[in-house]
Amino acid sequence: MFGYIVVNKPELKIKDFDTYRSFYCGLCRELKHRYGISGQISISYDMTFVVMLLSGLYEPSTKKGTTRCGVHPIHKQSVRKNEITEYGADMNVLLTYYKCMDDWNDEKKVTRRIYAALLQNRENRLEAVYKNKIQVIINDLEQLSRWEKAGEKDLDKMAGCFGKIMEEIFAYREDVWEKSLRRMGFYLGKFIYLLDAYDDVEKDIEKENYNPFAEKYKSKHFEEEVRSILIMMLAEVCKEFEKLPIIKYGDILRNILYSGVWCRFEDISRRRREEQEKENVRSI
Repeated sequence: MFGYIVVNKPELKIKDFDTYRSFYCGLCRELKHRYGISGQISISYDMTFVVMLLSGLYEPSTKKGTTRCGVHPIHKQSVRKNEITEYGADMNVLLTYYKCMDDWNDEKKVTRRIYAALLQNRENRLEAVYKNKIQVIINDLEQLSRWEKAGEKDLDKMAGCFGKIMEEIFAYREDVWEKSLRRMGFYLGKFIYLLDAYDDVEKDIEKENYNPFAEKYKSKHFEEEVRSILIMMLAEVCKEFEKLPIIKYGDILRNILYSGVWCRFEDISRRRREEQEKENVRSI
């Protein structure tokens, strides 16, 4: 359910993409430092966005440097890290751990249980620090699971569960910006959940797994309906974003919110059209 909040690289200045990548690399290095390789592979573009957003808003002291990694062994990569990078790493691991456990409980996915076990000892030390956030994640994932098993058809209710989880992650501090950050997280979480469901609908139907779009998929106006729903979610996200006094990294964040998030939707939509065209040709 991760990896949809990305940059539109062709529309981004080279220096801005380098800055974005340095935050991604910083989060990657922090995950490895705090949680080992098992934590490092949980990295997501979505959490990179959270780190950049909160860094742009609160402007903490940020360390810059370079590092080598297995993915880029020849050239050193630029890295940016700060206290919010540490927070992002913690949230990334918490969310990954509880999502793995949820998948294990619902579908008995052995690989997810094994991965959760690798993260478990590291997750335990976070319980005291993030007790309230953890409870929100657990409660809403459990509610989501119950509604999935019941075949809930209300898109707003289903997406709202994941929205509440992301809302809690965006709420870094209890301050004047908390309300806007929570609303941003809530609607962005709904966007992620719905785009993930849109992406997986054929696979879920084939495997007889739950998908909130299962009944709508064969509708003539399915694509337009999904697009309209996603536009409404992002409109709320952007409205709250523009209330925040963010100057640093503002161009990168706007690239993501106004353009990048649609890259995945367009990729999925294009892939679906191509597959349908191939099926039509085979049926002739």
